[in-house]
Order: sequence, then C-alpha cells, then structure tokens
Amino acid sequence: MIHIKAQQTLVKFNKADAGTLLYVMRPETYSQLAENKVISEASVRSGIQRGALKGAWDAIGEVIKAWVTEGHSVAIPGLGSLRFSMNANAVADVNDVAKSLIRSRKVVFTPSVDIKNELKQLKVAITCYDKDGKEVKRVTDDNTRQGRQGGEARHRRQHRGGSGGQRGQRRQRWRPDDRRRSADWW
Repeated sequence: MIHIKAQQTLVKFNKADAGTLLYVMRPETYSQLAENKVISEASVRSGIQRGALKGAWDAIGEVIKAWVTEGHSVAIPGLGSLRFSMNANAVADVNDVAKSLIRSRKVVFTPSVDIKNELKQLKVAITCYDKDGKEVKRVTDDNTRQGRQGGEARHRRQHRGGSGGQRGQRRQRWRPDDRRRSADWW
C-alpha cells in the first residue's frame, strides 16, 4: 500500500499572486535504506554470499556511473534505466550559448513497464492535513472507489454518448487547437 500525505499549502503561481490554499499530495517516505541493509536482504533472497554480492554491487555501480556520465542510457535489469539530463536557459543568439546557461545537472530514472504496472495496482491510503498540521480526513482505496460512483463520475457515465446525447457514440477528445469543443470536454 502507498501512503500519501495531502497537506493544505499556500500555492502561488507567480510572485504577484496572493496564492490559494490547495491540498498538495506527496508520498510518505519512511527512511532511506542503507546500502548494507539492501545487500544483506539481496543475499538472503538470492543465496549469494554477502561478500560476493557486495563486490558485484560495487562493480555494477561503477559501470553505471561511468556510462551515465558518458551520455548513455543505462538499463538496470528489472527496474528501468538511468540517463543524464539537465535544465538550462534558452537563448536566441548562437553567440550567447555558454556553459553558464546550465542551471542543473541530474540523473533521471525511467522505471520499467513492470514497475509502472505494479505501482498502478497498489492500493492507496491518503491522510489529509490542514494548514496547521491537524488531520482532517483519511481516504483509502476502498472508499475512493465508492466516491467515484457518485457526483461527477455518474454525470460522465450518463453523458458519454456525445454532445448530442445519443447513446453509443464516442465522444471526441478535446485538443488545444480545437476551440469549438473547449467548453465541452472532459
């Protein structure tokens, strides 16, 4: 089960904006597991001696670090891949292009399809807190499903037939360049 914290937070979209109190959700992280804990657990699960596994872990780490920093997207079996990325400012004139435009360098992890599917299937428990840190609501996977049966979801089911209301017709998705349907999409 994934535990999520929804904290009421003042959100500003620009400096002049007074802001709006919104519930911002993020997963709760319990702790960071130490490398030796991970190696010990992998040793127990695989039957490979801890020392041999530690040597392999270190070698794999060095290979990944070398290849990612050379610009490769490196596959991590069963998990996904790592690649180098960055954030940089854009300029109109080629003469202004310089290393100083790079704001940050980072390594991006892209999970495998198996990991993504596993996450989709996990149950969710959300705890909501107001701006003062007081718990105001709990939402679990079970009552999330029940909540979808009412209100907006029922309205969508009833009006799935299209703008004319005929049942069986598929409603076309709104696209940003299609101004005719702008008030009529979901």
